[in-house]
Amino acid sequence: MNNKERRKKIIQLLTDSKVPLSGSRLAAMLSVSRQVIVTDVALLRTEYPILATAQGYLLFARQDRKARRTFAVRHRADDIPDELLSIVTLGGHVLDVIVEHDVYGQIRADLDLSTPDDVNRFCSLLRNSTSGPLFPISAGIHMHTVEAESEESLDQIEGVLQEKGWLI
Repeated sequence: MNNKERRKKIIQLLTDSKVPLSGSRLAAMLSVSRQVIVTDVALLRTEYPILATAQGYLLFARQDRKARRTFAVRHRADDIPDELLSIVTLGGHVLDVIVEHDVYGQIRADLDLSTPDDVNRFCSLLRNSTSGPLFPISAGIHMHTVEAESEESLDQIEGVLQEKGWLI
């Protein structure tokens, strides 16, 4: 299988999958190294909306959601689970986290969290990480891009974030 065929197969596998596929799993399925997959996905991301999450790669289908908003927030590290659970329990899909760095500019990481189980898995990974969350490099200020089925859902999410004193 040549590079073009392999990349086409990656898109097909991601399209058919309902769950994220890790680089290692894709590598095993296609009989190549994980590094080859990482390179292929980097190239494919210029053409396809591929999310790189802690659980693996996911092809993001924009038509599934109708409304999108970015929320700027600030809170303590131990508020992360409550913040994310507040969003997903109101029907939000947390796509990413964005921080502003004084040298690198905007740093964005895909999250792809839409259920309490997703949040719990993410928070577990974060607790066991040697790196920790991104927002300490920006004095706790960060942004999340959130999608939901309606603007009303996003309004509810915004209201909860405001009530908890996190919304900037």
